[in-house]
Parts: sequence; structure tokens; C-alpha cells
Amino acid sequence: MASKASTWDTKANLVPLEKGKEKEIRAKISKIKQAEVLRPGVVYVGHIPHGFFEPQVKRFFSQFGTISRVRLARSKKTGGPKGYGYIEFECEEVAKVVAETMHNYLMFEKLLKCEFVPSERVHPKTFDGWNKKFHKPTRRSTAIRKHNRPKDAAANLQSAMRLANKDIRMR
Repeated sequence: MASKASTWDTKANLVPLEKGKEKEIRAKISKIKQAEVLRPGVVYVGHIPHGFFEPQVKRFFSQFGTISRVRLARSKKTGGPKGYGYIEFECEEVAKVVAETMHNYLMFEKLLKCEFVPSERVHPKTFDGWNKKFHKPTRRSTAIRKHNRPKDAAANLQSAMRLANKDIRMR
């Protein structure tokens, strides 16, 4: 049995849009591509189903146009997906078409929520680390980091008091 990741590698497995809308959307995108000035546009995507990660998102949304960057939110502690992310397209108009078309799109029993994000509302650090492969933190590295973190003044005082009490009991 093939894994989910390998099933998304072929173009035939992409879910086509409705037949009537597909031609209309492709016509809008072709008009946009002919425009001279290309400003990047960002789309917020919410309610992303589990198992639909960065490569699958990029592959699926590339049917609309060229994607510059994809960033899905992940938990720092567990590495699991939070269910939302941002996609940056090369052209702002394509991003608007994607947000309009894919809003409330049913995917794996979840309705995708897509919104166009104006460039002035995009935080400069939104796409930090977008090109790095995510590595899930191990329990060992988390425990080491927690054990070795610097203690604050209250924790140092409590430790000193405990040590003093132990020293008194020992004598």
C-alpha cells in the first residue's frame, strides 16, 4: 500500500475544480499572467486537514499559479501542524482568485477557509524559515534544553534555602 505522501506526487491525483468554474478561473489567471507588474500576494489558509503538509499544499495550489513560499504553522513542542498556514503567490491577483475560489472548499471532510492578506498586513517574519525542512523535536533534546536553561532569582533563592535546610539537618 502506498503512503499518503507518494499518492500526491502524480498530477492525476489533484482534485480538479468544478468543470464550469475551471475554464473561468483559468481564463482569469491567464489574463493576470499577461500583466506587466507582478506584486506578490499572500493567502491565509485555515482548517487544513491533517496529513496535508507543505509539499502537498504547494502541489495542490500550484494549479492556480507559481508559488513563491509556503509556511504552515506548527507546534514548537510537538511539531504537529496547527491547521493553518500562509501561501505566497508571485502575483497578487492570482492570490485574490485563489482566496475567492478555495474559500469553503471541501477537502477531506473539512471546509478550507481562505482569505487574501493585503501586503501591509503581512508580518515581515511570517515566512521566516519557510525553506528549511521541519524536524520534529525529540524528547531528549527538549529535556536537555529544559534542564540547562538559566534559573531566575526566585529559583536560585529557593535552591539556596533548600540546601541550607538540608545542611542544618545533617549536623
